[in-house]
Amino acid sequence: MWLSCRMQSPIEDYALLSDLHTGALVSRSGSVDWLSFPRFDSESVFAAMLGTPEHGRWLVEPSSDADVVERSYIDSTFVLQTRWRTSEGEVLVTDFMPVTDRRANVVRRVQGLRGAVTMRQELEIRFGYGDITPWVTQGTHDGGPVLLAIAGPDALLLRGPRLKATDHRHEGTFVVAEGDVVDLELVWYPSHREKPDALDVDEALDGAISYWRAWGASCRIEGDYSDAVRRSLLVLRALTHEDTGGIVAAPTTSLPEQFGGSRNWDYRFCWLRDAALTLEAMMTHGFSEEALEWRNWLLRAVAGDPEDLQIMYGLAGERHLPERELGHLPGYAGSTPVRVGNGAVDQYQADVVGEVMVALEKLRIHGVTEDSFSWPLQRALLGFAEKHLHDRDHGIWEMRGDPQHFTHSRVMMWAAFDCAVRAVRDHGLPGPQQRWTEIRDGLREEILEHGFNPDLGSFTQVYGGTEVDASLLQLPQVGFLDFDDPLMLGTVERIEQDLLDAHGLLLRYRTGNSDDGLEPGEHPFLACSFWLVEQYAHGGRSDDAVRLMDQLVGYSNELGLLAEEYDPVGGRMAGNFPQAFSHLALVRAADALQMADGKAGPYEAMARDQLQ
Repeated sequence: MWLSCRMQSPIEDYALLSDLHTGALVSRSGSVDWLSFPRFDSESVFAAMLGTPEHGRWLVEPSSDADVVERSYIDSTFVLQTRWRTSEGEVLVTDFMPVTDRRANVVRRVQGLRGAVTMRQELEIRFGYGDITPWVTQGTHDGGPVLLAIAGPDALLLRGPRLKATDHRHEGTFVVAEGDVVDLELVWYPSHREKPDALDVDEALDGAISYWRAWGASCRIEGDYSDAVRRSLLVLRALTHEDTGGIVAAPTTSLPEQFGGSRNWDYRFCWLRDAALTLEAMMTHGFSEEALEWRNWLLRAVAGDPEDLQIMYGLAGERHLPERELGHLPGYAGSTPVRVGNGAVDQYQADVVGEVMVALEKLRIHGVTEDSFSWPLQRALLGFAEKHLHDRDHGIWEMRGDPQHFTHSRVMMWAAFDCAVRAVRDHGLPGPQQRWTEIRDGLREEILEHGFNPDLGSFTQVYGGTEVDASLLQLPQVGFLDFDDPLMLGTVERIEQDLLDAHGLLLRYRTGNSDDGLEPGEHPFLACSFWLVEQYAHGGRSDDAVRLMDQLVGYSNELGLLAEEYDPVGGRMAGNFPQAFSHLALVRAADALQMADGKAGPYEAMARDQLQ
């Protein structure tokens, strides 16, 4: 375990590369420690992030002592540049994944800036999440040296300086003088096919820069946090599969919520909740095309018997996502088990239909018309919700204890039928408006009676309970009551008392007082603190909102990326990375601050109007 911890970089030291099909994580020390080919949810070829270098990595760094002078993305892209300085001189390493070329590859360009720097390359390919050692040969192809690794259906081809085999890994050095350029390309392909042709790196680099800059330029962003919002929207795009429109919650699995603990989950799937909230963030900033792509993904994923509705799906809408443990991996910082798949897929979470209906309602407000498939499917989802109207569930946090009536879930069910009523009333869509109105109003009465504890002056996590939950901050976000409603202000006060830690960050809930099926303990969940910013902004506490927003944005790494959680004591990120939920919540919080200041642009104003 000590070796594993010693060899792993802090989570915040990683950069994300994306080709809109999968993502690579590159450490500050120049090592690609996580990469699944060809999709986000494929088996990894590099898994050192969850173990040791022997579980797979690709290192490119100066061979002598060196300092990273600067590391950044080329503006509004996922093209990473790292400038190294040694006693020999300086080099610039440019890491990127080509986009829109249907090619699964990572490119690393090394340029000499000053002097003559000796670079070291170390390659350990391990298919099957670090468990399968491939057969490796070296030769030539297209007039240059190549290394070929094959195991079963997978093949990886490396173009670049020739390497030497040592103890099931390959390593070598090369010298880069001022003005020299050395290109390295690692490309995955099905092993039964012919080797891919050599890449035109100049063309691929220009294409990647042009794509990301063009996409980022279309962001409609204003305000003090525009840079953070732009990067967050870019992250949400980077986690979206180009072909299917599916949005993964994160590109990683099993990065721990508590170091050394067992709260380690696979987030490389499409949660309906996360994707719906991502859709809202994108729509607010003008990305209607991406929103429509997600709606089409949703329609395909949930098509069929409404009783088969799941809370999450694979990138193309796959339904079978069994959870298993990888015992051969020691985990990040010794955190086990390492899991792939996610057992929560079988849970009933009553809030999901509400989140989907809210997102699709906002699509209608943005002018996207329903087609012959989309509205009937929404009616089927409402039928599912009505059939399970009184069922207990596992809640937004996927509790692995007994099902309960979670107040947040009941409010989101209320939101589902509220959207249904407005779809008929405001948009002229067919449906039983009177029945839906009765269900909605009945849910409201029930929530106020059982979900609010008058002795505490607060809504509670579950009906009849005394604990609070950060998800209660979403009640005004969907219009159940106003942000400054006395019931909401009392709830906020109780949340501050019970869930704020000593550093001003918000826990999801008190794990020691809740039946979530796991041992207590986790770090503050960043999205919850961003929700608190939103509440402060809309609830008239602008100074508190700005203070907390500045603190949260300050937790981003130098590249503007956020993980799921933050450990303020250790000053480090925790949980899967980068996390869509954290970034979409940042966007919402920034928009709320703009609205509170009366500086909202047209899209932010539309978002404000939707809250009325």
